Amino acid sequence: MQIAARARIDELSKAAVRAAWAMGDYHRFATDLVWDLGAKLVAACGIAAGQRVLDVAAGTGNTALRAAAVGADVVASDLTPEHFDAGRREARRCGVTVDWVQADAEALPFADGEFDVVTSSVGAMWAPDHRAVAGELLRVCRPGGTVGMINFTPEGLLTDFLAVFAPYMPPPPPGALPPTLWGSEDHVRALFGDHVAALEMTRDTYVERLPGGPAGYCEYYKRTFGPVTATYAGLSDPGERAALDRAFLEFATRANDGPPGGPAELRFEYLLVVART
Repeated sequence: MQIAARARIDELSKAAVRAAWAMGDYHRFATDLVWDLGAKLVAACGIAAGQRVLDVAAGTGNTALRAAAVGADVVASDLTPEHFDAGRREARRCGVTVDWVQADAEALPFADGEFDVVTSSVGAMWAPDHRAVAGELLRVCRPGGTVGMINFTPEGLLTDFLAVFAPYMPPPPPGALPPTLWGSEDHVRALFGDHVAALEMTRDTYVERLPGGPAGYCEYYKRTFGPVTATYAGLSDPGERAALDRAFLEFATRANDGPPGGPAELRFEYLLVVART
């Protein structure tokens, strides 16, 4: 019974996660703010024509489309297939072909060693079972292949961002680890361990720049970023919504590096991981 109950909890949790990420306008969010990260990851992994590439938690394709553009044979997988229509439209616009497959990063539906390169740009880090994700990324990558990731760091702004919303969101499933742990070098080493021949990790930052100052930043996230949209949608108490608005605006104001009266500029730190299997 305990195993069956845990499986049911996991199923319900994943359904809720899928529903949350399907809200808002993720493609607009991705193209406005994190699209350049895909190109950085493709370059860091040395993806080239003729390679078979899997992009895990691909969203609308910020990494997958860049890999296809250099001639790779690309599969884009995501728990939320609602993203795929926007990804297909973007692929047509770019003149590339990508296969889109619904898949859970903790249990990928692909054969052992099927891919030359496996990537994930601020995507697989959100799955709660880090060890399962690491095992799957390594399993589907061929010996001598490459696993590349971009993950937010625990010391960066995402930790404070998540702290704003945590009191208003459903609790994570039992045993879930914080997504930002994927941005810790020690944590990544522990996950990949002896399964990789080489492991390179580099910290860098990118800037989220949005018009309207901190208030504009908050409103943009409420309209486009699915988990934020879902959190607000789940609050029926006006007092709770007002409290969340205040906390979110305080975060955006505190973190803003933009000029007074100008666009908001929030700088997020990430860890670029390149592992050779």
